[in-house]
Amino acid sequence: MELATYLKINPADSVVVCLQPKKKGEIITIDGKTVVLNQDTPAGHKVLIKDVQKGEDIIKYGYPIGHAREDLKAGDWVNENNLKTNLSGTLEYTYNPVGEELTIKKENRTFMGYKRQNGDVGVRNEIWIVPTVGCVNGIAERLAEQLRKEIGLDGYHKVQSSNLKVQSGIDSVYAWHHNYGCSQLSEDHENTRKVLRDICLHPNAGGVLVLSLGCENNQPEDFMAMLGDYDKDRIKLLVTQRVEGDEVEAGMQILRDLYDIARKDQREKVPVSELRVGLKCGGSDGFSGITANPLVGEFSDWLVAQGGTSVLTEVPEMFGAETILMNRCRTEELFHQTVSMINNFKEYFLSHGEPVGENPSPGNKAGGISTLEDKALGCTQKCGKAPVSGVMEYGDRLTQKGLNLLSAPGNDLVASTALASCGCHIVLFTTGRGTPFGTFVPTMKVATNPTLAKNKPNWVDFSAGQLVEGRTMQELVPEFIDKVLAVASGQPARNEENGYREISIFKNGVTL
Repeated sequence: MELATYLKINPADSVVVCLQPKKKGEIITIDGKTVVLNQDTPAGHKVLIKDVQKGEDIIKYGYPIGHAREDLKAGDWVNENNLKTNLSGTLEYTYNPVGEELTIKKENRTFMGYKRQNGDVGVRNEIWIVPTVGCVNGIAERLAEQLRKEIGLDGYHKVQSSNLKVQSGIDSVYAWHHNYGCSQLSEDHENTRKVLRDICLHPNAGGVLVLSLGCENNQPEDFMAMLGDYDKDRIKLLVTQRVEGDEVEAGMQILRDLYDIARKDQREKVPVSELRVGLKCGGSDGFSGITANPLVGEFSDWLVAQGGTSVLTEVPEMFGAETILMNRCRTEELFHQTVSMINNFKEYFLSHGEPVGENPSPGNKAGGISTLEDKALGCTQKCGKAPVSGVMEYGDRLTQKGLNLLSAPGNDLVASTALASCGCHIVLFTTGRGTPFGTFVPTMKVATNPTLAKNKPNWVDFSAGQLVEGRTMQELVPEFIDKVLAVASGQPARNEENGYREISIFKNGVTL
């Protein structure tokens, strides 16, 4: 079978995407017409298939991705130099619901998870040290390192048994470093407290040591009160300024007690309806919107149809595609919440004197993404076609099953931390340029193109680039579902194997 070398995504499009590098003078045939390429065009980039005049919209995914900066001819390479965003400030929106219920078959699948006392479920059984303030980061790391040595962990994670039916013990020990907890005001201070609260209450932790200095703005007793009715056998506080003598040994005594409790936990069969997955992309390229993001969208729809939960964030990367999400809201109230989320983020940009449309990074542009609309229309495909069932502010915890929208920026680590903080067990992270990082839950990398998957197998968990090598979506979706459920059942994601895990908290205002 001869593989396609270019793709017209939507019948209304005025561009095709090159699936392989193209040379000047090559001919493509589209809609019964021939187009001669006017420049060498890299893979993932766009070629115009009709003449357009200066100011005229260029269409991809069936929607405008900006307008021509100059008169352009069929065969021209379309990129950031001749395409300009249409985005400007905030907008008024009208609710035109088009949501439809999914018709995907319920399969009654399960994964092997940890059932918690409060009825929640985790996909890892880890011991975490959570500093209330950055001043004790060094102590936290020293404690984590010492506990790992004492319990004989292989590096940062346990080597998983090939038999995932029954497992017990601790999967890893981590200290979650951050810079904050003091010298912050108002919303920034509350954002820090909320995210740290959410980490402490996350079901992937079998035991948590909350490590405080004592004099910080994030006062330890007030912070512990934020946790509500928590399991006091599994979440413990140590205020280091109040320890007479060696605070490390005092911390180790608590950690040993937590370990003795958590190591007895065992994985059990859990309905897939309990799984919560975050949807994120970074280092995107021109393949993101035609391979990895649609694949993750298919998974998201499948999970929602099973009664599970997926969460889409990166609000700035919704600009240009936001009406698609707004009109999928189940209720008018959710629509208004989504409008507020979008416009509030635009106001945040404008309040700092920044335009709302300058988002694609140098790597995005090199990979074939020319405007924020181009990026957003590909980005939002990660959430499939399911109706929107919930909208959350930054730091909120999930209350609704189904597809949720979460307010957070596009920054990879900040957004991934926000997804994990709201309660997601796993983050599915699509990437065309590649990235090694992970947040405090398993962060699976889905490669958009075969080259990345080949060059960085130590970073990539799954290659959606197979879709341009002859595999079909119908073939790939079941394999991807199996892979995600394997990771949920204990198979380490690449970032876990590498020990690449960290957190980052959103900051907007003054540091004292």
